[in-house]
Parts: sequence; structure tokens; C-alpha cells
Amino acid sequence: MHQLTIAEVIRGLRDRQFSSVEITRHLLDRIQQLDGNYNSFITVTDQLAMAQAAAADARLAQGGAPALCGVPIAHKDIFCTSGVRTSCGSRMLDNFVPPYDATVVEKFNAASAVTLGKTNMDEFAMGSSNETSYYGPVKNPWNTDCVPGGSSGGSAAAVAALLVPGATATDTGGSIRQPAALTNTTGLKPTYGRVSRWGMIAFASSLDQAGPIARSAEDVAYLLTVMAGHDEKDSTSLNRPVQDYTLNLNDPIAGLRIGVPKEYFGEGLNADTAARIEDALKEFERLGAELVEVSLPHTELAVPAYYVIAPAEASANLSRFDGVRYGYRCEDPQDLRDLYMRSRGEGFGDEVQRRILVGTYALSAGYYDAYYNKAQQVRRLIKQDFVQAFEKVDVIMGPTSPSPAFALGAKKADPVAMYLEDIYTIATNLAGLPGMSLPCGLVNSMPVGLQIIGNYLDEARMLNVAHQFQQVTDWHRQHANLASAV
Repeated sequence: MHQLTIAEVIRGLRDRQFSSVEITRHLLDRIQQLDGNYNSFITVTDQLAMAQAAAADARLAQGGAPALCGVPIAHKDIFCTSGVRTSCGSRMLDNFVPPYDATVVEKFNAASAVTLGKTNMDEFAMGSSNETSYYGPVKNPWNTDCVPGGSSGGSAAAVAALLVPGATATDTGGSIRQPAALTNTTGLKPTYGRVSRWGMIAFASSLDQAGPIARSAEDVAYLLTVMAGHDEKDSTSLNRPVQDYTLNLNDPIAGLRIGVPKEYFGEGLNADTAARIEDALKEFERLGAELVEVSLPHTELAVPAYYVIAPAEASANLSRFDGVRYGYRCEDPQDLRDLYMRSRGEGFGDEVQRRILVGTYALSAGYYDAYYNKAQQVRRLIKQDFVQAFEKVDVIMGPTSPSPAFALGAKKADPVAMYLEDIYTIATNLAGLPGMSLPCGLVNSMPVGLQIIGNYLDEARMLNVAHQFQQVTDWHRQHANLASAV
């Protein structure tokens, strides 16, 4: 049962091939036996999952249940879950148990999905390798000596290891797409505002966006249909109609105009990765699509602009964690200053402290105009690049990551090298565009991801395009050489 996709689980539950209780118990047993190899979960919610599965079976028996009723999923540990620890991968929130659910969690609960647990992540979603977590690094199921990508590496690894068919995730600069690429999964970052951020612990508020990771575009469509929608509790939530994203998956894509940015195929891109991307583009041509060269001239400025804007917003968002109201508090503080300094110094890891310092500096008097304002001006130029490109094309395609997964520890001591892992994904967050990654080949037995960037609110087209590719290729069906299975 663990090899079933979400779509297959849905059909199996409705055809009475198995019950939600049976598949939930099976997956919980797998997590207990195998996750020691991957460290993809921070918290496993056995009792909650079994209770939800029993309730889902009762709802299925009555008929008329939602599509995801009884389907097991996991939530990235950045989403608040009522009565269940929500740590954000940090010592700062190691003891935090929210009294409420994030809107995304509420939506899945309303659909009677089953929550298996909370997945590991880079601390406060800051990282590209899932090595900054207080709970230890996540390991890539394709090679446990390698990283799974970050910050949603726990969600991606859990799906890749066949521990769960789908999971929620978040993407601030590539944190859904990059781990999806490195683990041979399919991940989608929606248009900014398409999915509510309420109850999702903030990193950089103008960039953060929730989305799904699963094994196929069809599975992602099922998850996004539940997640998306306006939320009055989130002032950045878009009040736009949301369709059933599974409805147009089988539409033909003949005549589709695919933009290929010349800036994405230059220095820095691994040659073998480039070859896999070019193979995928040729497959789209065979499906009737047309390749059109486009230019995104400000691409090289995306990383420096992002690493001013994101840390600045993180500096403001993380100021609330002060050792006073909730979260980690140092022992025996001498005075208020000591309380603040030691609580934050001991509660936050090195990468989080680094970004807080950078962000506070960029926002300080005398530097705000030179750094933060200038970065926002660059952001506008990057957005305009995409606006002009989409006047000529329907979607844009290129690599998700410069190379396959790298070794654990290989870039941890070099923040700049780590930041460049997101060079192809950051621009879409700065522009607020939707983007996704899907498997398109292997290099030295490690996965490569193809990135699809869509126009605003064009998730349905992206999913249709990805699904058509997955109908004629089988990369997404290939699994890692996993440890002995239950």
C-alpha cells in the first residue's frame, strides 16, 4: 500500500480495497521502522491519525465524502496544529503546542484527511539542505549521505521514502521546488496569496507561500484543490475563485509556447543536469509544444536582492521570540537584557542568527535606503522581466537546481555556496509567481528536477502541462533503493 499515489489511495478507499485505518496503520508502522534512516519526521501523531482514520472510514461508508477523505498526509512542522507540538525545526519552539490549527490544516481536517505527523525542516525554514534543524539533518532517501534539499526536506524525503503519499510544505525562495527536485518528487509553489498563510509561522511574509509535495502532478492537484482559497484571517490572501485542479489535467498541450530563459543555461549549471532538462524540453516538443527563447536579464540579481529582503523580514518576524511570552527561555536570567540575549542566543541556531543580523543591519538607520530599498527596486525589475516574457509564452521552463543533491556537510560552512543552490527558484518568489518542479531524469543515479514557472494564478495550466509530461515519461514513478520495507 505504501507505493500507492494519492489518486490510487482515493480509488482504493472508494472501491473498498482497503480502509483508511488499514493504510494509516501500515504507514505508521513504516515510519516507525524506517524513518530512523531519514529523520524526516519531528513528531508522529499515532493516536490522532488512527482516530481520524476511523472517522474517515465512517464518513466514507455514508457516501458523498470529499476526495481526500481517509487519505494519509503529513504537515511540515511550520503549520500550527492544535494540541500537537509545532517546533518550526527550532529549539526556540521545542515546547510550543498551539491552541489552534493553521488554515491549511483546518482545510485538510475538514476534508477528513489523516495527519500522520509533522515533518522535519530547516530551522524557521532558513536553509537549502535541511541541515539547520534543531532535530538533526534530514537524509535523502536516494542516498543517505546526501541532503534532501530544504527547507521542506522532511516533507520531500517522507514522500520519496514512501512513508506518506503527500505532504504540505512551504516555499520562500525555493523550499518546495528544490527539495522536490533532489528527491524525485513533484512540488508546487502557488501564486503568492493563493493559499492562506494564517497559522503558518512566518519567515519572510512577502515571500512565504504554502504548497504541496507528492509523487505526481495529479496528486499535487488533489492537494492544492483542498489548500487553495481565500481566507479572511490572512490579509495577503487573494479573493479569487479556486477550481478543482484535477479537472483539466488531461487537456492536450499542442501549441503550448514554452519560454526557455537563456540565463538559466549558463555558467553554474551542471552539464549533465542541463542535458536532462534539454531531454525533457524535447519531450514537450514531441507533445506539440513550441520552444521560445526568452530573456530574464535581472536573474543574476535575484540572489543578492532576496538575501536582503528575506533576512530583513525575518528580523522583524522573529523579534517576537524573546523568552518572555512563549518558546524557549534561558535558565536563571540575571536581568531583562540577559533574558533577551541568552534566550535568543541559545534558542536560535547559527543560520537563523546570521539572517537576523543581516536583516537588522539592512533595516538600520543609514542603510535602509542603500540596501533594503535598493533590493525592492531590483525586485520590481525582476517582476517586470517575467511580465515581458509572458507576453510571448504560456509557461517558462528550466532547471530547478544547479546540480543533483550534494553531500551532507559539503556546503554548510559556506553560506554563499548554499544560497546559490536556489538561484533558479528565488526569482519566482520575488515576483509572486507560481512555480513547480517535477522529476525529469537521473544523473549518477540521483534525481534531477524540471522547473515550470507559470503566469499569475495559472496553477491549472502548470499542472496540466506537468501531468501530460508524466503521462509519457516514468521518472516520477521511480523510487530510491530504499532500506528494507515493512
